[in-house]
Amino acid sequence: MMQRKKSQVQIKKNKKKSRSTVTITKNKINSLKEEINQYTDPNGYLSWSSKKRMFIILGTNSPKQGLVSCPECKIGQLILIRSPSTKKRFIGCSNFHNGCKASTPLLQKARLRVLKSKCKICMWPIIVFRYNKKQEWKKQCSNMKCKSRS
Repeated sequence: MMQRKKSQVQIKKNKKKSRSTVTITKNKINSLKEEINQYTDPNGYLSWSSKKRMFIILGTNSPKQGLVSCPECKIGQLILIRSPSTKKRFIGCSNFHNGCKASTPLLQKARLRVLKSKCKICMWPIIVFRYNKKQEWKKQCSNMKCKSRS
């Protein structure tokens, strides 16, 4: 009779929840899917980031903030980039490390919003801008060489 009580007590002690469990949410599932896609991308490579103190994947063609697909290489996506040295904004291809040279400067002193809609002529993203609060928002193609801009 004593042996049964001891075994029941041990079972109850083992049923405690461990603190190392992860609750599954949609955001975590989506971020894991994106990370797996980056690992399977043949253009990606691992690099040590001393700032983040972890390995990060560079050279992948699947950025999180992609605007539209690149009209020149058709592999990467066009993304909004701010240069760390000059602090200037421009739109460039995420496939830059693999040879794509698609990039265009943006207006520096204007307030900008980059839309995910494409220009009908050149397939680059459309920007909405204004220089001060008194002006109305104006739409135009982000590509400087586009015929719709002139």
